[in-house]
Amino acid sequence: MKIVEIEYKAIDAEQEYSALIENVVKTCFEIENLIDKNMEMNIILTNPEEIRKINREYRKIDRQTDVLSFPMFEKDELLQIQKNGNAIPEVLGDIIISIEQVKKQAIEYGHSFERELAYMVVHGFYHCMGYDHIKEEDKKKMRKKEEVALAKVGLERDI
Repeated sequence: MKIVEIEYKAIDAEQEYSALIENVVKTCFEIENLIDKNMEMNIILTNPEEIRKINREYRKIDRQTDVLSFPMFEKDELLQIQKNGNAIPEVLGDIIISIEQVKKQAIEYGHSFERELAYMVVHGFYHCMGYDHIKEEDKKKMRKKEEVALAKVGLERDI
């Protein structure tokens, strides 16, 4: 079963993006025991205008952003799936990423485009897994998981 479906909306398709994203999602699925659980992830790569429209429509925030995540399960449901799997294939969630914003942030933060794109995928994935970063305690848990996944794909943060 394919674990990630990648769509390009209002931007050109890039094989390099797809290969990196597939590797990152596979790594996240392995870490979180979702391989062979009949789950897949949808990732939409787009431009600032499209992500702004989606942000406005679904979150009532009229501005562009770097990544949006739309989880399909509650955290307790995910624990059951991690333990037992799913009888029928289901989507874990949708992640929408603004490629232009990824490019800008890579420059701003002083690291590679690949590292920033991988981070957006991992960040969106963990939102779909029920993690958040509003409270400092939750943020620490989420960041630790993100860094483990990025290290596993060889794109950890340079310190």
